[in-house]
Amino acid sequence: MDAIDPATGRLEVLSEDQCLELLQSRELGRIAFAVGDQTEIFPMNYATDGAIVVFRTAPGTKLDNAMAGRVAFEVDDWDPETKVGWSVVLKGVAQEVTTGIDPFASALRTLKVSPSAPGEHEHWIGVYPSEITGRRFRRT
Repeated sequence: MDAIDPATGRLEVLSEDQCLELLQSRELGRIAFAVGDQTEIFPMNYATDGAIVVFRTAPGTKLDNAMAGRVAFEVDDWDPETKVGWSVVLKGVAQEVTTGIDPFASALRTLKVSPSAPGEHEHWIGVYPSEITGRRFRRT
């Protein structure tokens, strides 16, 4: 998986398959979307079903605003020992799947999403990407 040129430390553009593999390897990412004329970013525990990211939330800012326009979802990692870092970004739209009776929405709700934030998180939101990009780099 380490396709970075160790001599140059050049940035590696990841394939979609590599991005999906990395996306599935974590459970905490960040979602960004517009709230009025400001961009807000929130950490989210998530699960993935292929390229679809699903998270749970309570009523409030995320539920009120994430479905109003385009969103970005990002997950990353940095290993201080190997000095390798990576980032995967999904850009697309969010849709509430809490009460969907179609098999796809029902399947998303079976994924294990364990919110770290306190409180009830009864609403399920799916992030449907139109673009998935990723980068990996080594600090020399």
